[in-house]
Amino acid sequence: MLVQVERHAPALLTDAAAVRIRQTQVDATAYNWLPSLKLSYQADIGTNNNLPGGYFSYGIVPGNSRVQTDANASTLLTDLGIAAFSWEICNFGAYAAQRNVASSDMEIEQARLSLSRYKLQAATIDNYLRLCQLQELLTVQVNNIARNEEIKRSIEALATAGVRAGVDTSIAEAELSKATLNYIDLHNMLRRTQLQLSALSGLDTGRLIADTAVIRQFPELLPPIDNWSADAANNPFVLPFELSYKNSLNRESMVRRSYNPKITLDAAAWSRGSSLTPTGDFRPLPTGFGFERNNYLVGVGFVYNIFDLKRKQLQLRVQKATTDYVARQLQEQRSALSLQLNSINADLATCIQRLQLIPLQLEAANAAYRQKLALYRNGLTDILELNAAINLLYRAETDAILARYKYSETLLQRVVTEGRLQELVNLL
Repeated sequence: MLVQVERHAPALLTDAAAVRIRQTQVDATAYNWLPSLKLSYQADIGTNNNLPGGYFSYGIVPGNSRVQTDANASTLLTDLGIAAFSWEICNFGAYAAQRNVASSDMEIEQARLSLSRYKLQAATIDNYLRLCQLQELLTVQVNNIARNEEIKRSIEALATAGVRAGVDTSIAEAELSKATLNYIDLHNMLRRTQLQLSALSGLDTGRLIADTAVIRQFPELLPPIDNWSADAANNPFVLPFELSYKNSLNRESMVRRSYNPKITLDAAAWSRGSSLTPTGDFRPLPTGFGFERNNYLVGVGFVYNIFDLKRKQLQLRVQKATTDYVARQLQEQRSALSLQLNSINADLATCIQRLQLIPLQLEAANAAYRQKLALYRNGLTDILELNAAINLLYRAETDAILARYKYSETLLQRVVTEGRLQELVNLL
């Protein structure tokens, strides 16, 4: 069933898609080191009527390399082909920091997927235990109906013989109807639980019949309570917070390294053609097509922005505040789990005390019912006292089932809280 739940649950499919997104981001980040190689070609027609003098082009002043002695507005044609290569060969760990952040982002998504799967497994097992409980309660209710039917038949026989008043028959009929109505309500609750499990697993409700022996064996599958120890290292409730803290530390490292100096390897090769000769003669425009001069340039560059020192300081301050916030969330989650475990331990102690008293309650209720039934058949007690004994026995049988279920449910809560659900699944 757990395998079916994992395959069928829509929430897990959505979380798995989120993990795949993070994986593609990791793959993309791994190629941040790729260099830049740009190829360009242009053919231009215009004038070359230039004067000397410096200026800032702001990217909108066309380049014009030759200064004319005299003004000349003749038209010329030029073409230019460029291959430019630039590679940031060293940035002192910035690439590695980016990869670490991307990897930790993916680890967080994987932890969230694992937590969703973990919660779904816990909910499935809890619903299964609930199904076991309802099936046992239905069995008890069937037995209760059978007892009421037996008493009704005895009363009808006694009333026919004139030993008992006819009103006893009416009271017995009312008790039988009440027991039947309780059975209908329990069957409806069982049906709803089956529908919930069917929605989780995709299995047909007709196949969802629980093995009621599980609820009895469940406590025996686990080691003694005193020998339990929480799996703090891999607790799925804590792991996303731990990975978020690790991710925040990685982001601090990335901030530090992103403002480091950069060493680049640059190279370029270009060719030019022009209808203007080096001596300043304007040739026919078609002569501007075709490359006439070829050049190349190779160099190593070192770039560092002095004001990045302040920028790095400010960004680090923001990221460290985020890290502190995540660390407090992690501590809060650990404290909450510790408090929850203490509460579960207190509940377990109460459940154990109830289980110890249940056999005494059942034995006493059974004895009272048998005695009252014998007394009633001999005319020594009335129908009201017999009904009280029946209800006492029914309550004792119901309490026994509820006590076992409560104990099993509390054990499950502890196993889930301690992050040891997979051990239980393997045992089951």
